Amino acid sequence: MAVKQAVFEKLDAVAKPGAILATNTSTLDVNRIAAFTRRPQDVVGMHFFSPANVMKLLEVVRGQKTAKDVLVAVMQVAKKINKTAVVSGVCDGFIGNRMIEQYLRQAMFLLDEGASPQQVDRALERFGMAMGPFRMSDLAGNDVGWYIRKRRYVEKPNVVYSKIADRLCELGRFGQKTGLGLVPLRGGQARRHSRSGGRRDDRRLPQGAWHRAAQDRR
Repeated sequence: MAVKQAVFEKLDAVAKPGAILATNTSTLDVNRIAAFTRRPQDVVGMHFFSPANVMKLLEVVRGQKTAKDVLVAVMQVAKKINKTAVVSGVCDGFIGNRMIEQYLRQAMFLLDEGASPQQVDRALERFGMAMGPFRMSDLAGNDVGWYIRKRRYVEKPNVVYSKIADRLCELGRFGQKTGLGLVPLRGGQARRHSRSGGRRDDRRLPQGAWHRAAQDRR
């Protein structure tokens, strides 16, 4: 939220009156972001799903003070760029991530019980999902979910999560952006250098060890 505050305070200072200030946030409170400006009526959420050039869905998040003409304008923009726009109110996760939250939580519990990420992904892709939960998380960036969980540990301490996801992030396994994640990269993609001295990070959790990693964190 501190980054959003800095960005929107700057935008508020330099953007012309009437300019729409849209945020691509996936879970943060749009009303709080709007309050960082002197024009909350011009602030709205426009959450594109990754990869944004492929995914049709666009969440348009209407804040408490978002003006009606601003909402209409962003819906027109969505149509012009060939997105399927759905309007959401302000809540934790809005629509898509509110559902994905529980989907991923349960998928992680399967790893605690001894399943591998590949087994879970295959089962759900055979069921009809375009991409399994762990391939999806690697694509979006596992660190994104990590930041969200850290916030929820404070705000919702009664909600239980598997420890595996945090353990992976502590190892720097953020997915495609680092070349290491929950599942092997497909299509012969080269591993990227880690942040530690530019060397490739080959630390791995062997198949069958996912639940043991969780136990180590308890």
